[in-house]
Amino acid sequence: MFLSVFDMFKVGIGPSSSHTMGPMVAAARFLDKMRAAPFDCVGLRASLHGSLAFTGIGHATDRATILGLAGFVPETYDNAKAEIALAEIREQHFVTPDGLPRLKFNPHNDLAFDYGPPLPGHTNGMILMATDAQGDVILQETYYSIGGGFVMTDAELAAGKDTDEGDPVPYPFKSAAEMLEMTVTTGKTIAELKTANEIARGCPVSLKSGLTRLWQVMNDCIERGLVTDGILPGGLNVKRRAKSIHTALMAERGMNLTAPHTINDWMSTYALAVNEENAAGGQVVTAPTNGAAGVMPATIRYWLDHVPGATIARVDEFLLTAAAIGGLVKFNASISGAEAGCQAEVGSAAAMSAAGLCAVLGGTPQQIENAAEIALEHHLGMTCDPIKGLVQVPCIERNAVGAIKAISAASLAMRGDGTHLVPLDACIETMRVTGLDMGTNYKETSLGGLAVNVPNC
Repeated sequence: MFLSVFDMFKVGIGPSSSHTMGPMVAAARFLDKMRAAPFDCVGLRASLHGSLAFTGIGHATDRATILGLAGFVPETYDNAKAEIALAEIREQHFVTPDGLPRLKFNPHNDLAFDYGPPLPGHTNGMILMATDAQGDVILQETYYSIGGGFVMTDAELAAGKDTDEGDPVPYPFKSAAEMLEMTVTTGKTIAELKTANEIARGCPVSLKSGLTRLWQVMNDCIERGLVTDGILPGGLNVKRRAKSIHTALMAERGMNLTAPHTINDWMSTYALAVNEENAAGGQVVTAPTNGAAGVMPATIRYWLDHVPGATIARVDEFLLTAAAIGGLVKFNASISGAEAGCQAEVGSAAAMSAAGLCAVLGGTPQQIENAAEIALEHHLGMTCDPIKGLVQVPCIERNAVGAIKAISAASLAMRGDGTHLVPLDACIETMRVTGLDMGTNYKETSLGGLAVNVPNC
């Protein structure tokens, strides 16, 4: 099993990797399918199902789908151009993607929210259709946004999770146990195993430049969040807090009266900065999702800014180690809140971050696996119940607490020798089964939990 670090971490836009990025990616794939079709298409239609329908407005799924069908993609997304395009589409009822004729598309009539039962493959389902001059559907595809910006068609989903058509990698592992055994037999670290696998599918220069860009985007997101205030969009009137907290922390620096636990506020404000940017539709890195995008940047920034001996040269090691753990979670369970609740998002992010931090702190592979297990174990059962379908409450604060848990887990693991009772593989399996047992109301539908117990209008 191989999942590239650049599949696990993608540069994209907020507020949701599964509800915003995924539909935009699906639309781009459908446009490619239309370009390859041996007939002319005249119009477009789309229907959103399951969680994409229930929380679609709050997650900007409709906006992402419209822009995706107009040719926008997350990697090169330009918000100013997007706003102009949206206004034109809503006024003229046409989209003009590159390589295709002008296509009829009236968002009011041609984009449907289906609040009935979800499609059979996954709760995040959507159907994209192309029509002829008479309005009849002549091309259709069903897509599932399975979390973290990953998109699969019906056929791809049916083929199974272990479909891997790329070149063989030297160190394939499907479980943490296999991964640890490889570190013992080869003497390599987890990051070194991951590096060798990445180079087998790419090249060292691309790997290095790609990892550098990932951290740059993460850190830029933190910096924007630390200097921006105001009210987040969506109607909940949630006030940005990262800037004011950061300003207060900077003023307190060097003061003897500062309590030791104030370090938690530093960790939190980094995470708040990212997730406030995400909630505002800004550029983030899925880590492994947008809803959990703040945990890892906050953990790395804490390490760089507050831990003696930290160096930016080792951020690559952090990201590669984290990606190895994330791949195990995705392959054996889920990173989708709509599929397994927030344990699959912030829980996975905390496990990945704990592993990465433990690695750069000098932890052994066994301690790294222990760190990931501790962090994931203490997110088991966490529901996904965003108020009004927005990635704001409880999501923003949840990232802050997730970063604190990740750092605590790494520290606890470093105090031991790596031996522990619950293997990471068992914890991942527990998360999978817990997600299956969890009621649909608590998996990103906004039909239960905080979403119905807190007034939101």
